[in-house]
Amino acid sequence: MKVADITPFFATLQVANPEPKTELEYTTPFELLAAVLLSAQATDVGVNKALARLWPLANTPQGLLDLGLEKVEASIKTIGLYRNKAKNLLATCRILVDQYGGEVPQTRDALESLPGVGRKTANVVLNVAFGAETMAVDTHIFRVSNRTGLAPGKDVLAVEMKLMKRIPKPFMLHAHHWLILHGRYVCVARTPKCWQCAVAQYCDYKPKTPAPRTR
Repeated sequence: MKVADITPFFATLQVANPEPKTELEYTTPFELLAAVLLSAQATDVGVNKALARLWPLANTPQGLLDLGLEKVEASIKTIGLYRNKAKNLLATCRILVDQYGGEVPQTRDALESLPGVGRKTANVVLNVAFGAETMAVDTHIFRVSNRTGLAPGKDVLAVEMKLMKRIPKPFMLHAHHWLILHGRYVCVARTPKCWQCAVAQYCDYKPKTPAPRTR
């Protein structure tokens, strides 16, 4: 993708969705942190359903510690790897209570020190909960960045670094969500929906996928 195409690329996505939001449901930074921690190898819909069972029982770090591992596991057992995720969630709760007064820290280093929290999770929390201009590269963003030519790279860190350099500052806050949603619903993995893509003219992908024939 040419440098000159990057601004109109994001401007088009912005017009279509001026205030993009995460599809994970949350009301506090801790609920968001927990949701993202549980979302690995799981859908946002599945995580939302599981947490809808958990949060009425407890929705704070101390509350989950008091609830205990068995009840946390029972609430989230529909999520893949739920046993390991429940252990990481409670271990994170212990650190939050002991070291941060039950609050979610607002630095990447502190977030990444929490069990089960990697760079992507930290970037999501920093961006969504605290308004930081970060880029959480998941499979959707990695695919879109490489396929379109926006920020090609061999691994997620390389793509993240390139995106941070190439995305104009006015679009940086919401770029993470625009790219995720575009990859989730339009620039999908197997057969990208080029025929309904609003930014196809700026994309390097060739050949463009034609619309399916109707009988």
